Amino acid sequence: MNSSAPSQLSVRPTSPDDESRWKELFRAYREFYHLPESEEIVSRVWSWIVDADHEVQSLVAEVDGRIVAIADFRRFSRPSTGSVGIWLDDLFTDPEVRGSGAGRALVARLQEIAAQEGRSVVRWITASDNEQAQVLYDKVATKTNWVTYDAKPQTAADRGRG
Repeated sequence: MNSSAPSQLSVRPTSPDDESRWKELFRAYREFYHLPESEEIVSRVWSWIVDADHEVQSLVAEVDGRIVAIADFRRFSRPSTGSVGIWLDDLFTDPEVRGSGAGRALVARLQEIAAQEGRSVVRWITASDNEQAQVLYDKVATKTNWVTYDAKPQTAADRGRG
């Protein structure tokens, strides 16, 4: 291959043949967010991606045929607007190729899918300290004023004990 040739960036749906590299990048994503190592979770999410009946789908970005980034997403209903959006759950680019345009290309492809399907928004969250990603996100999307909360599942009996 001619080393002076420009890199070719492409985006496509994840395929079963991508399992090893997708898992490698998903593990790195989980590590980045300080989530505990869990092959059970990695395998479960992969099984969702390759299950055509599951809501989670995935895209990969390739540079010169090598997968360098992943984007896992799903559709979500928006009762407040009576519409459906696309929720980007996971976006991760191999640290060795950050700045290559892979993350931007994945977001752009999701925007295209949303437009083709008549969806109302492509939405995602990121950690407040993920400043490197926010440099890109500020260029391709509008930061909202919404604050995210997580509540742990509990039964009425659990609430009564507190």
